Amino acid sequence: MSRICRIEIDDRNLPPPTPEIEQERKVAMFDLLEENSFDLPKRDDRVTPAGPFAVDLSIRDKRLVFDVAAETGEKAAEFHLSLTPFRQVVKDYWQICESYFDAVKNLPPSQIETIDMARRGIHNEGARILQERLEGKADIDIDTARRLFTLICVLHFGG
Repeated sequence: MSRICRIEIDDRNLPPPTPEIEQERKVAMFDLLEENSFDLPKRDDRVTPAGPFAVDLSIRDKRLVFDVAAETGEKAAEFHLSLTPFRQVVKDYWQICESYFDAVKNLPPSQIETIDMARRGIHNEGARILQERLEGKADIDIDTARRLFTLICVLHFGG
């Protein structure tokens, strides 16, 4: 039961995404809901509702906000993370994604594979940063962190 059963991102104030960014978002959301690990650790004397959890991601006041509720709708947690630790890795990720999207259209498979390996490396770095930032707030595995990082990228750069 320690999983995300619903994920929403608040993109109301973002420009419309490019087709590539929309595809990244759809794949990340689908994969996240298919398989993830998300749990709220016990903190102090507070009772934490059991999962599965509904997570709303947004950016408010230049901070990344995780609004977490139990599947029943009961508020479970809300945490705000500084975007500063993510800025460079998100920027690097979108730059390599642009190269990858262009390569898929124009380059042979061997060159696409090299760019994709670099893209995965940057993606893994973003996931690692997310896991560190969520330490003590939420327990997530690396695959969940990777999928959430993709959604953070969509929010952070807004298409």
